[in-house]
Amino acid sequence: MKLVILGGGGFRVPLVYGALLGDHAEGRVTEVVLHDLDAGRLGAIARVLAEQADGVPDAPSVTATTDLDEALRGADFVFSAIRVGGLEGRAADERVALAEGVLGQETVGAGGIAYGLRTVPVAVDIARRVKELAPDAWVINFTNPAGLVTEAMSRHVGDRVIGICDSPVGLGRRVARVLGGNPDEAFIDYVGLNHLGWLRGLRIAGRDELPRLLADPELLGSFEEGRLFGTDWLRSLGAIPNEYLHYYYFNRETVRAYQEAEQTRGAFLHDQQGGFYAQMARAAVPALKTWDDTRAEREATYMAENREASGAGERADEDLESGGYEKVALALMRAIARDERATLILNVRNGTTLSALDADAVIEVPCSVDANGAHPLSVSPLPGHATGLVCAVKAVEREVLAAADSGSLATAVKAFALHPLVDSVTVARRLAEGYRGVHPGLAYLR
Repeated sequence: MKLVILGGGGFRVPLVYGALLGDHAEGRVTEVVLHDLDAGRLGAIARVLAEQADGVPDAPSVTATTDLDEALRGADFVFSAIRVGGLEGRAADERVALAEGVLGQETVGAGGIAYGLRTVPVAVDIARRVKELAPDAWVINFTNPAGLVTEAMSRHVGDRVIGICDSPVGLGRRVARVLGGNPDEAFIDYVGLNHLGWLRGLRIAGRDELPRLLADPELLGSFEEGRLFGTDWLRSLGAIPNEYLHYYYFNRETVRAYQEAEQTRGAFLHDQQGGFYAQMARAAVPALKTWDDTRAEREATYMAENREASGAGERADEDLESGGYEKVALALMRAIARDERATLILNVRNGTTLSALDADAVIEVPCSVDANGAHPLSVSPLPGHATGLVCAVKAVEREVLAAADSGSLATAVKAFALHPLVDSVTVARRLAEGYRGVHPGLAYLR
């Protein structure tokens, strides 16, 4: 099978290739094509992958190209992990928002809207090229904002695009471990939008163990989300929120922490990864070790501002393990290619799953996966407070899609103004103009 990785020069590509190296079953991926617009980054990541494959029997072949059409022809799976505007763009998203006193995180609030406005047109073009050049391919989208981008692509390739994220899986694994269960065997009752969901139950051997966790303050405060949100708030909610909901529930504190930080997250990653790629330009540098050292620092500093705002302290060793988006991607490809049924939390079109949203809205829920794709499982309704937030954010996503489709600056302003974390239409107008001023890719908004 041929797997095309768009954004193939991206820093996390070795995670995906590492997962592929452990798969030796029939029907596995045998050919990997890396596509990126930056030939230098492609070369750096190809070096890391070559060291990963050293001594591994039947390792998938790796080629690299800057030609999108060449990459896509004959693809069985297309993994999209592009970053339009690069990390410079992410840092600018944060800077413009913080200057207005609002959140600039790359998937939440003003920063997420700006990122979506410049990413959706590119993602739509990719979807059209896939439909023409590889109509039978399945697209696995990890490009942020993942739910929004998946919905944009689904308008052109239908249910053959499936969004993935490691946040819900990481949350479920942490809760399962705290409860003494096997994370690989627990069923995670999770529902919402990407980066806006709640774990409402966790079944181990058919029994929901979440009530036991919520009833035990010491146990509840022993893992990352307990420290981040506080045990009293989690018990009030009766659920464990995705970590990104910290931006909503503790917005003032988080914005203040971002404003007081020496560097925003985007600026830190821009400098850190810039250093990595600069080192990789020297042939004598050990590629895999350099990448691994950089990755460890990246994981340890994840959501540092939120932990500072909540007083959660440094990340515990057991919390450094993510949900493993590369493992989710591999499990998804296996289930489809081999018709091996699997249950995974994915971003898919709603259908009739959540009655508050229309059929085409992309949501994040447990899905049954087989050769015909991903099928959302039935879930119980969200409580009113969660439904309200989901509907409000989905409405914003729809305005972003409309602005990207029409090129309307007024619609883009409406998207900013309607977001729950932007508190003024005047601020929304300044945000739209500010982002147009720093992002050439937003010149289409008139």
